[in-house]
Amino acid sequence: MLVRLLKRGYLFFLVVIVIGILSGCLAGGSEESGGKSKNESGSDLEEKVVVYSPHGKDILSEFEAQFEEEYGIEMEFLDMGSQEILDRVRSEKNNTQADVWWGAPQVNFDQAKDEGLLAEYKPSYADALDEMYHDEDWTWSGTSITPEVILYNSKEISAEEAPKDWDDLLDPKWEDELIIRYPLASGTMRTIYSSMIYRTYKDTESPDEGYEWLRKLDENTKEYSANPEIMYNQVAKGVGNLSVWNMPDTVMLAEEKGYPFDYVIPESGTPVLTEGIAIIKDAPHPKAAEAFYEFVNTKEAAKLLAETYYRIPTREDVEDLPEWITETEINPMEIDWSLFQEKQSEWMEYWDNNIKNAEKDLSEE
Repeated sequence: MLVRLLKRGYLFFLVVIVIGILSGCLAGGSEESGGKSKNESGSDLEEKVVVYSPHGKDILSEFEAQFEEEYGIEMEFLDMGSQEILDRVRSEKNNTQADVWWGAPQVNFDQAKDEGLLAEYKPSYADALDEMYHDEDWTWSGTSITPEVILYNSKEISAEEAPKDWDDLLDPKWEDELIIRYPLASGTMRTIYSSMIYRTYKDTESPDEGYEWLRKLDENTKEYSANPEIMYNQVAKGVGNLSVWNMPDTVMLAEEKGYPFDYVIPESGTPVLTEGIAIIKDAPHPKAAEAFYEFVNTKEAAKLLAETYYRIPTREDVEDLPEWITETEINPMEIDWSLFQEKQSEWMEYWDNNIKNAEKDLSEE
């Protein structure tokens, strides 16, 4: 009887040990999958990363799926215009909600840096970036370059008829033909409009000639669209047959979605934006933010963005890029970006208050 009891006690003791070991493993697995992951360096990642981006749902959804599969943590994104992101990050300065700001012209990031909104982070691939494609303190780095173009509906306007340069857009024959993305909400449009002012400001130190140019453009503008999708649809339907936008999106919309779009790179030169990425200061998930930053800027990611989403990478070590990138001749406009940063808000506010729809408002009175 005693022997049997001892055997039972021994077995019970073994069972307790096994259960303890299994419980520990399960608890560790639960913590790793539910709360933490490991990045390549072995440091803990937070349970999610929050990204603000103007890149659109197609790009964001694809990278959301890839990132979550790779790291096992949640990616949340909010898709909105570049200027809207800057305004939101400003408003959240004392209660930071987002971790990463992915996509905006360098001017927006420079403004954010000056306001103390960005954290410093030098990525692992820093040596593959020319110095023109990153902030000197690494508060942001460039992911792609974006030439601006004149977009037109190729069903309604032939290549021969299409405007060849910025000033051609002021021709009275294009009255009510322009559909423009509302500039104040868009980093792309603010840059294009500011460039039109800068062309004469750099010599005269006065914005007046530029304001007059924008006034004439406004006379030919049928409507200002609240978001890019509305602008695309209106031009595709022929509500207006012209716009100004960026080259990569124009190529993508024509090739991937069948929009009747073609483009002209203005002969006199065009602003070429550096699109960037940054980690927001006091990000609630800083390690996950760094992991995401690196993930969307690998050579593989850069090539995917070039081939599938028509982004021109800033990394110098990406090979076998599409022909539309390698064979396109672009004449970059020389721009003092620090002056842009200083003057852009003033110029755009003047446009919004004194130029937008001014002639139409007078005619309605």
